[in-house]
Amino acid sequence: MEKFEVHILGCGSAKPTTRHFPASQVVNVRDKLFMIDCGEGAQIQFCKSRLKFSRLQSIFISHLHADHCLGLIGLVSTLNLLGRTAQLHVYLPKGGGEVFGPVIHYFNWEMTFEVIFHEFDDKVSEVIYEDRSLTVTTLPLEHRMPCCGFRFDEKPTPRHILREMIDAYEIPLSEINRIKNGADYTLADGRVIANERLTTPSDPPRSYAYCSDTRYMPALAAKLQGVNLLYHEATFCEDDAQKATARYHSTASQAAQVAKEAGVGKLIIGHYSSRYDDESQLLCEASAVFEPTILARENLCVKIE
Repeated sequence: MEKFEVHILGCGSAKPTTRHFPASQVVNVRDKLFMIDCGEGAQIQFCKSRLKFSRLQSIFISHLHADHCLGLIGLVSTLNLLGRTAQLHVYLPKGGGEVFGPVIHYFNWEMTFEVIFHEFDDKVSEVIYEDRSLTVTTLPLEHRMPCCGFRFDEKPTPRHILREMIDAYEIPLSEINRIKNGADYTLADGRVIANERLTTPSDPPRSYAYCSDTRYMPALAAKLQGVNLLYHEATFCEDDAQKATARYHSTASQAAQVAKEAGVGKLIIGHYSSRYDDESQLLCEASAVFEPTILARENLCVKIE
């Protein structure tokens, strides 16, 4: 099975602490790296997670609060120092390119590569990135400013052709892709060998969803149905539910409720308020609603099987 994993670089909220870095993650799909949010120190955590800058394809910024995007300037500067030549695509809410474009060029007089900004509409859910193996779709959220989460979906892969069938029927190389894509195989004497005999089913497509800063959104579950792994912010415990609503954030149990109603495989909670010295209460509250919940922590790597 091809690689599909999530690296947590930072899982704290806006107020700095010595325990957590601001929000940032990297999704590794077949050794292509996609960064989600880029808080301060993201490039340091990138190195600690033993990820390779050369494999960074694109960056997705959920919203323009400082704890989710200020690391972008330093990261681009480092990539420039390393002599990157490949374009870097940055996806962010409307107006983000006007903010970051001039600042990036101010600190990098001679750019070795081009930074291309793609601005998205935070009011609609749409595919903003697609390649041969993956799509990334925005998930509109409810925060104090324009904000979207992101859903990463693998595309279906061809069926697996059995090596012993290739040898037994002397199948030529020119026919293999057709068979992988579902075709039967006709022998020289006219006999037809059914595709089900020649192949085994492909691996089920996997998915990951990232829900950044947001007030509790019951309707969000419909857009998250069946994802293998969900990250959902859980800034507050239930005792502070009123603060969560007033500040457009979620509690741990609310995050778990979304996961439960969406039927996801596993939930990661993060974006912890600095008021908590111990996140065990957050985990306890979320697990009571949705048992397969884990706490985000710096440099945690979660594989999606």
